[in-house]
Amino acid sequence: MRKFTVILFTILMLVSLAACTKNTAIPESDTVTKTSEQSTAINNTEENKSIDTKKTEDLKILVAYFSATHTTEGIAEYIAEELSSDIYEIVPKEQYTEEDLNYSNSNSRSTVEMNDAQARPVITGSVENMEQYDVVFLGYPIWWGEAPRIISTFVESYDFSSKTIIPFCTSGSSGIGSSATNLQALTNNANWLSGQRFSGESSKDTIAYWIEELNIN
Repeated sequence: MRKFTVILFTILMLVSLAACTKNTAIPESDTVTKTSEQSTAINNTEENKSIDTKKTEDLKILVAYFSATHTTEGIAEYIAEELSSDIYEIVPKEQYTEEDLNYSNSNSRSTVEMNDAQARPVITGSVENMEQYDVVFLGYPIWWGEAPRIISTFVESYDFSSKTIIPFCTSGSSGIGSSATNLQALTNNANWLSGQRFSGESSKDTIAYWIEELNIN
């Protein structure tokens, strides 16, 4: 009888231990769910990275410039080279001669145009598919503290809505001043960034540093 009691007690202990072990085990379905959630989070992170990368790669940039004496042209070419972007020269239908640019002559073409805020010199040609560009660098020389009137012609010729415009200018000493602000007033819903003035001797390194500071990518 005593032996039987010991055996019975032993069996009850084994059954109790088995029950405890079963109750404290992690259900298999919970393990699968947790792994699935982790996998989803990882996939979402990777997808976001792909989207960001795609946006950067798809950023379409145009460098548009007017250069009567080829000074601004050199800066524009540096920018386009640095960004591997498209480039477009704003060409007047009637080219400017040396006499046209005689600042000391009150009757010179450039002087007359700059004294008339409504002057709009005609441009030859146009930008194909302007709508494809996200960012437009806009370059010009400084004439009497302003952008030449042909730049006004250019900005009024296109819809710059939702585009980022980055002005840059060249001059012997004058800064970009209010030229960019006055041009901005001629566009609707464009995002204008602060402009930059360069001298004709500005180096590629100087321009590359400026572009890097813009952080447009």
